[in-house]
Parts: sequence; C-alpha cells; structure tokens
Amino acid sequence: MYSNKDNVNILTALLVGKGVTDAVVCPGSRNAPIVHNLNEAPEVTCHPVTDERSAGFYAIGLAQATRRPVVVCVTSGSALLNLAPAVAEAFYQHVPLIVVSADRPQQWIGQLDGQTLPQQGAFGAMVRCSVQLPEPRNDEERWHCRRLVSEALHLATTKGCAPVHVNVPISEPLFAFDVKQLPVLTPFVCRQTAGRWEGNEALAAVAEASRPMVVMGQMAAGAVSSATMRRLMDRYVVVAEPLSNPSYTVIHADEAVRVLTAGGAEGGAQAESVADFMPDRVVYIGDTVVSKAVRRFLRAAKAPTCLVTHNALDIQDPLMALAEVVECAPDDTDALLSALCDLPANPSATAFRERWQQLLNRCADAADNYEPPFSQMATVRYFESQLDDLDIDLHVHYANSSAIRLACVYAAHRVWCNRGVNGIEGSLSTAAGFSLGTDDMVVCVTGDLSFFYDQNALWNKGLRGNLRVILLNNHCGGIFRTLPGLDASAAADVMVAASHSTEARGICTQNDVGYLKASNMDEMRIGVVTLLTQESERPMVLEVFTDAAEDARAMKQYFESL
Repeated sequence: MYSNKDNVNILTALLVGKGVTDAVVCPGSRNAPIVHNLNEAPEVTCHPVTDERSAGFYAIGLAQATRRPVVVCVTSGSALLNLAPAVAEAFYQHVPLIVVSADRPQQWIGQLDGQTLPQQGAFGAMVRCSVQLPEPRNDEERWHCRRLVSEALHLATTKGCAPVHVNVPISEPLFAFDVKQLPVLTPFVCRQTAGRWEGNEALAAVAEASRPMVVMGQMAAGAVSSATMRRLMDRYVVVAEPLSNPSYTVIHADEAVRVLTAGGAEGGAQAESVADFMPDRVVYIGDTVVSKAVRRFLRAAKAPTCLVTHNALDIQDPLMALAEVVECAPDDTDALLSALCDLPANPSATAFRERWQQLLNRCADAADNYEPPFSQMATVRYFESQLDDLDIDLHVHYANSSAIRLACVYAAHRVWCNRGVNGIEGSLSTAAGFSLGTDDMVVCVTGDLSFFYDQNALWNKGLRGNLRVILLNNHCGGIFRTLPGLDASAAADVMVAASHSTEARGICTQNDVGYLKASNMDEMRIGVVTLLTQESERPMVLEVFTDAAEDARAMKQYFESL
C-alpha cells in the first residue's frame, strides 16, 4: 500500500518510470510518506543513511557505479542544507543526483513553525532546476505536478547529467498508507536526432497513427517552406494560423473547433461526434497558438504529443499530454516536417484528414460568404482582400487581442505579432522598428488601446513612408465586449475595457504623420486603398471609427453563420 498523498504518488510513479533503482533515504517524519513509497516500490532499493552530509555523497557514489540517476531523500528544514556540498560536487562532476526534500505546507513557511525555511531554490546555481510540487486537488493540478516532476527528471539526464531538486510540501496527517497502487504514469522521452530523422520513433508513431495531427504555433519567418506546408496539408490534418502558416491559405481551425464544440459537425448525412475529430497523436511545433478554442479542444483530446523544440533543455507541455521531445535546430525544421511526409502512412489516417478537410472547407466558405456590417471585422476583411492586387513587397503586423483574432479569420499569408507574452504594448513600435530594416511596405493593424499605449512609436524622425497603420478605434478594448458574463459588472466599460474618447489626429500632426479617417464603409474602403497606394515620405495612419457593440455583434453573427 502506498501513501494517500497525490504528489508523493506521482513523484514515485515517475521515478520508477524513469528507471531509478536506488534511493538514499534519511530519517524524518515529514519525508516519511516519500520514504514509505520508495520502500514499497519493488523496482527501488532504499539505502538508509542517517547523516545527510554523508547521504549526498553516498548517492553520488551509487550513481557513478550504476550509471543511473539516484535519489537522495531528506526531511524538511536544515536537513536539506546539509546536502549542499554533495550537490555542488555532483554539479561539477555532472552526476544525475535527484534531491527530493519533504517540506511543510507553503502557508506555514516563515511563520515560526518548526523545521521550516524557504527550501525551493536552496541550492541556487548548483542544480539545473529546482521545482516546487503542488499538493494537487484536481486534474489540472495533478497534471501540473506530473509536468514538474517529468521536467526535473528530464533535465537530470539530458545533454549531460546534472543534479536537480524536487521539493515536496506535505500536509498532515502524514501517515495514511491506504492507496493500493501507484498511478500509471510515464515520463516523456527525449529523442536526440542530430538532424537525422530517418528511424525516429517519435515521428514514426505520428505517421502510423489513425488520427494524426500537426499543430504549428508561431514560428520565425521562413522556418517552413510553402512546398513543405502543402505536402503536410495533403497528408495530415494541420492546425496552423497566420503566425506560422506560409501556404497562402487560411486554415480556419478556430472556426472548425467552435463548430465541433457547439454540437457536432454537419459533414454528411448525419452529424459526427466530436470524438471522431479528436487526434490520437500530435506533433506540436513552434510557440503559441492564438485560438483558445483550439487549445481547449486539443487538451481535451489527451492525445500523446511529440514536441519539436530547438532546445531540449527548455520544454513545454501546451496540450497537457507530452509524451516525446524531438530536438531540432531551427534551420532543420523544414527538413523534419518534410521527412514526416515521407514516412509510410496509416490508411485510416486518410479518412480522418478528409473528415477534417470537409469541415475546414465549410468554414472557409462561410468566411468567404459572410459580409459583415461596417465594423473592425469588415475593415480587416477588406484590407486583406486588397493585398492580392498589390504588386509590391509587403509585411503585415497585427497587434494583440481583437486584431490578431481577425487576422486568423482573413489573413492568407504569414503575419507578425507580439505573441510571446501576448501583451498589447509595443505592437506599433515593433512594426516601426521593422520598417527601419526594410524598404518594403510595412502595415500595422492595431486596436485603439494598443495604439495609444504605444503612441511614442511615431515620435521618430527617422521613420519613412513605408510604414502604414490601420487604427481600429472603437473607443475601448473591444475584445472585452465578447467575454461572456463581463457585461454584468459595473466596472466593465470604464475599468476593464478602458472606454475613452481619444483620437489619433493630434498625435499624427505632432509627429508629422499622414492622417486619414473613416467612419463608414465607403470611407473605410477608400481609406484602405489610399493607405496602400499613396506615395509618402512619412508614415501614414488610417483611423477607422467603429462602434464596439457593432463590432461584437459582427463577430457573433459570423460564428453563428458557420
């Protein structure tokens, strides 16, 4: 029987899954649940050592002899600090020492309770990572706990070995041992490839899956060629957005997922269940995905995920189902995805891709046919429709919030956006800086809060006429009008959505920036064409005034039309 502490059981299961066979254990009451579990696990041999100073070096010797990671487990308080000399030695000898320390609940740290001190980070730079486990109460917190342990074990043995520290808060009562078996958990696997993808087990598992999917987050321009993108889309279900997609087509994954989660897809004689569209294996490459609906859908799928990353020491689990990590240099990304297309396919995967393609085509038709009333949506739709007729090189930057979400509906090209942290600050400055580094036209599509927050981006005499700005001004943070339930708050307009009456004309005048305005559909269309075609030695701004309620209504009607 095992402890009834979820974090202790998750830790034990993953240590066993990682192949740990030896643990040096020190006496104490707070770490008793951990010691009990290690002793109960048939795969682990426990070696009791009373002096923690000595225990750390015992563990180093065991790791050196067995060539495997070894645990050293101590109780809370100053017991942990006694391991410092051994941890330092392990760091410089590159020994995979796994320090596991029990701790008091966080609310009692620094409250004059016995055997308490700030334990996380106690070893500073002498460990590759130090993680603090939660005491989980729900599935999301259990995933968080599992992820932290998995990452620590991964970092102990990847790209050379190093000590790591796992700190485990444990609340009383401590001594309930009534769980019959450990959870079935497997640490993710890191597959080093050195630029060769032939025989890679992680990629082969995707190719052999019945319902494989490729998810592409934000990536550097040029990381994937248009030719490779087309091959991927001919073979797999591809979820991509304009932040990563070089294929000159809009994929509409956000809309497709909204259709599915609203009650099933109408893809034939009868509606198909959501489960029929869920992947059973995923390759995730790149950074953030804008669509919350897509992220929720893929997390619910719980499909084993292969993360492709350029740095195996810095990993993420965005879909909460990380199974494998493939390290791939940025310059090799295209080759890896091309190799994924060359692998033998599971015949069942064709039906899965066709099912998705029918739904995506339906969403694309809805986007083409829906004609929004005068609004921010209508402005972006018209702007994007004009780009095909331009015989110039052009780069489009979108600001965060509403602007980038509209880009995901209409932009059939790669767009630039500050989605690393997803803040509104700096969107205009980034586009302005970009315009200094190219002679091509740079267009920034931005909402009003982002524009006025970053208005000093135009306070620069070095800017030229290749910078053009479409300012979508509905006098508030329009995205907040789309959040269910927020309208019930008296603080919604002024304090959350930051309603205002500011306009850009004066800002443009003081900075010698050309200014255009539009307050209806005809003025907007004329303004967009003028902005894109008029010669100018200084930047130009088109300020499009819309109504926030009408903007929200246009988006709502669009999704209802799918």
